[in-house]
Amino acid sequence: MVDAMTLMASTQILCRHCHTPLELVFADLGETPIANDYLDEAALHRPEPRYPLKAFACTACHLVQLQDCVTPQALFRADYAYRSSMSSSWLAHAQNFATLMTERLALTPSSHIIEVGSNDGYLLQYFQDAELRVTGIEPCKDVADIARDTHQIPTLELFLNEATARDIIAERGPADLVIANNVLAHVPAINDFVKGLALLLNLDGVLSLEFPHLLNLIRLGQFDTIYHEHFSYLSLLSVEQILGAAGLRVFDVEELPTHGGSLRVLACHHDADYTEESRVASMRLTEHDAGLDTDAPYRDFQSRIDTTIRALKHLLESLKENGKTIAAYGAPAKGNTLLNSAGLGRELIDFTVDKSPSKQGRYLPGSHLPILAPSAINDEKPDYVVVLPWNIADEIARDLRAFSEWHGQLIIPIPHPRIFDR
Repeated sequence: MVDAMTLMASTQILCRHCHTPLELVFADLGETPIANDYLDEAALHRPEPRYPLKAFACTACHLVQLQDCVTPQALFRADYAYRSSMSSSWLAHAQNFATLMTERLALTPSSHIIEVGSNDGYLLQYFQDAELRVTGIEPCKDVADIARDTHQIPTLELFLNEATARDIIAERGPADLVIANNVLAHVPAINDFVKGLALLLNLDGVLSLEFPHLLNLIRLGQFDTIYHEHFSYLSLLSVEQILGAAGLRVFDVEELPTHGGSLRVLACHHDADYTEESRVASMRLTEHDAGLDTDAPYRDFQSRIDTTIRALKHLLESLKENGKTIAAYGAPAKGNTLLNSAGLGRELIDFTVDKSPSKQGRYLPGSHLPILAPSAINDEKPDYVVVLPWNIADEIARDLRAFSEWHGQLIIPIPHPRIFDR
């Protein structure tokens, strides 16, 4: 049964940016639970809400987006389980970013840095270590408490929009650098959110956005990155249009390896004195050559999803029939999309493990795999481990080398199921 308080039903689905009616289906993954709604023992015996997980491509602005089924308040609650600091490679990425931006923008102790979606302080801690003034914006109380208590980072518990941006400026002042890395995709009212970002910026301030690149999602079949928290799936093409409507322009773009292939976009006010770098035009051309400004690549994606799911199920079923034991590594949102859209559960996979203490002892939504500490790999010694956060497979392989008694093999499910050579 669906909780009516979390539904935003509409008889006609319109593009969240340009309001064009949405008719082109990009991916239909059925009805799934919310990817980060981890379960306790008692919840296993109650009905589990499921919601349509269906993405459309706008034929006007080519923004790929979910239909609105779940509100941000239902997704990003006080007990939100994701902790950015759990991945060592992600912390290294954050530290490198802080060093890069401090040098590039010549930031000083008088500079003000605001991060939207600051989570547990994983990034702002590095700016603060450099004695820069920082402000975090994080709507989820549990992770905001960690930022305040562990890193002493001033953190405001709110959702950013045009109205709350005015309140932030009144309390903390505008920023020389506004960071919304891996946040833009999580916002349903994307125009209102970007207007808030624009308000937070000084006249000569810089906005940094990072987001998984839609082009990689399509090219590499990364359908598991589609889940209810990600309202939008972004390209430079769509982001430039959204920013432009708020008076902002892109002056630099960089390709990153994070999250299976991301873009880092730097933007400023339209009249600010930043010269557009040549790689902006280069990325526009790359996306044009890939057809992202046409309907073709969006129409063909569902068939590739179906092929990957069939191959993964066939691989796991074959291993099981041959008496092999199978576990999983990680409890990421993308893993829950993969397991639920493929209909995989405890009949094939015995358990999963995760570094995050907040997830251990709980169960994955939908599949109901128990989440154990990583030491369970060494204790149980499964023959195969499915790597759900495939984007950090190298980091996981290094971690598992510490378990010298385990000699199993890793399975990477995306883009094509394969045995990973450790």
